[in-house]
Amino acid sequence: PEECAVFHCRGCWTVLGDSLQLCGQEPPGLSVFVCFKVTSDVTWEDSLLVGLEGALLGCAYYLLFCRSCGSAVGFILYSSGSELAYLRDLFCFFKDSIMCYFLKNQMIIEASKVNFPAVTLKK
Repeated sequence: PEECAVFHCRGCWTVLGDSLQLCGQEPPGLSVFVCFKVTSDVTWEDSLLVGLEGALLGCAYYLLFCRSCGSAVGFILYSSGSELAYLRDLFCFFKDSIMCYFLKNQMIIEASKVNFPAVTLKK
């Protein structure tokens, strides 16, 4: 694919995933990449957190970490209202915590400046 990219941890450059695993649109109010699969260098703890403000208000989620440096890189939504229900059990990378390496042109770009073609999950 033309826009194939590898997602790296901004803190230590560990590979966390890639654009072939993208599976959903970025929800309003959240700057994230939504993926159905990540590398084994993405970990999470068994304890749930609850969103107290913003787009995750009232949602329960697991925080994702980079195994190499321990940086928080995203979340897995456990429970939410109907507007975010499609994100449950998917891996959401914070764009501010990720760098994208584009394979075709060998460029590194901050994830917050990248827009991939629309991908939609079927209900």
